[in-house]
Amino acid sequence: MRIDILTLHPGLLEGPFSHSIVKRAVDKGLAEIHVHDLREHAINKHGQVDDYPYGGGAGMVMRIEPIHACLDKIKAGGTPDEVIYMSPDGDVLNQPMANELSLKKWIVVLCGHYKGVDQRVRDHLVTREISLGNFVLSGGEIPAAALCDAVIRLLPGVLGDETSALSDSFQDGLIAPPVYTRPPEFQGWKVPDVLLSGNEKAIHDWRLSEAEKITRERRPDML
Repeated sequence: MRIDILTLHPGLLEGPFSHSIVKRAVDKGLAEIHVHDLREHAINKHGQVDDYPYGGGAGMVMRIEPIHACLDKIKAGGTPDEVIYMSPDGDVLNQPMANELSLKKWIVVLCGHYKGVDQRVRDHLVTREISLGNFVLSGGEIPAAALCDAVIRLLPGVLGDETSALSDSFQDGLIAPPVYTRPPEFQGWKVPDVLLSGNEKAIHDWRLSEAEKITRERRPDML
């Protein structure tokens, strides 16, 4: 999978992509991430990429020209499957959406900033808009990193155990059940006996029951 990210702050993405599962995927050649600095397409020598909104009001708006120019440069190599704008009012990211995007070959992610981007970008240049939730961050870099992590970890060969992602929360419409590891007892706190029984059916039934219980308590909207 190839992912291109358009941003005003490339440095904000260095950390998330330099460690753990995403780095492993890149090192294995299972994913490639290209970060593009929109200031390289600024409208003047001063590096301007934003301007005041028509009609007045507080804040600045990202201009369309740098974004259009950067996308043109990217698309010289072909046509991406999706051009995604990370926006607070986009469709809220969920596991089915991550599953769907993991099947794509090439996605482009646009990180907004300031008061957002010129509406013409949203109307004519992006194919979908995605949000992390009903709150506002300073820019789209953190949401873009979260999106990439959610998608890349699903690619075949990225996780050590191919079945690991299938047991994650939300994959089957439930929150994942509790997990335990050694020691079997710590300061009087014990691991449930069923998990030590070796009875696969009993363990499966317990996990399903616990997942349904936790989902009912914490996220009844999912049931």
